[in-house]
Amino acid sequence: MNFGYARVSTLDQNLSRQLDQLKQEGCMRIYEEKESGAKQDRPELTRMLDALREGDVIVVTELTRLSRSVRDLFELVDRIHAAGAEIRSLKEPWLNTTTPQGRLLFTFFSGISEFERELIRQRTLEGLESARARGRKGGRRKTSRDKVEMALKMYDAKTFPISEIAKTTGLSKSTIYSYLKARKTATNKPVSGNMQ
Repeated sequence: MNFGYARVSTLDQNLSRQLDQLKQEGCMRIYEEKESGAKQDRPELTRMLDALREGDVIVVTELTRLSRSVRDLFELVDRIHAAGAEIRSLKEPWLNTTTPQGRLLFTFFSGISEFERELIRQRTLEGLESARARGRKGGRRKTSRDKVEMALKMYDAKTFPISEIAKTTGLSKSTIYSYLKARKTATNKPVSGNMQ
């Protein structure tokens, strides 16, 4: 059976375009979600994944409707495959695990993503080791600017969960969230003199 998954981020956005495309692709059951992709708990996505049986295919109009990050995408595809099902994106033809070529391309992209994650992690650890080699001053330790910058870079890469960023940099989750919030506040400040 073909399952469709359609999602928009806010209640006032419209699902019609996605629903029309999924119906044209022969989706017999379409799960509709009005939730932010950043939310880990998406009830309709969970229901769809729980309903999967061997031979089913999930169809999405584009990957941004399904996953929050590359890492999230690969975890979802692993879960779909564990149920004996496949996935296909209408916008990204390289994600079509119903064909041998699609499976090969997905495996290829998955390997590149994992390689990139390992490079970032390795650079992070080397950067932290370099900072330690330069020594620390006495007194209460302040949050290392190098650690904060590395945490922000890892977050921006969208391939690391906060728990892994915290473990790699040695910063607490609350510290990382504080810096992310401070950065967001700084970038959202109105430009002086612009009253529009």
